[in-house]
Amino acid sequence: MRIQVRRTGGFAGIERQAEVDTSDRADAGEWHALAERAVTGCRDTPPAGVPDGFSYRITVDGRSVYCADPRLTGEQRALIGRVLREGA
Repeated sequence: MRIQVRRTGGFAGIERQAEVDTSDRADAGEWHALAERAVTGCRDTPPAGVPDGFSYRITVDGRSVYCADPRLTGEQRALIGRVLREGA
């Protein structure tokens, strides 16, 4: 499974992207479960954000969904944070 996160917006407007490929990871099952739960609450089109808030595009195996601060679920926040920390 390939998981990509693209973050835009924020006060400085700096874009950040990262990607994780779970195919050779020992914790792949954990990533898959988190990704499935996270994309459940997302939209197929970018939502309206708030001033200086972040907007996110999460792509899992080629399917992109969108979410934005401050309306992230716990799973979305966990997945986004983990991909941005551990991804390349």
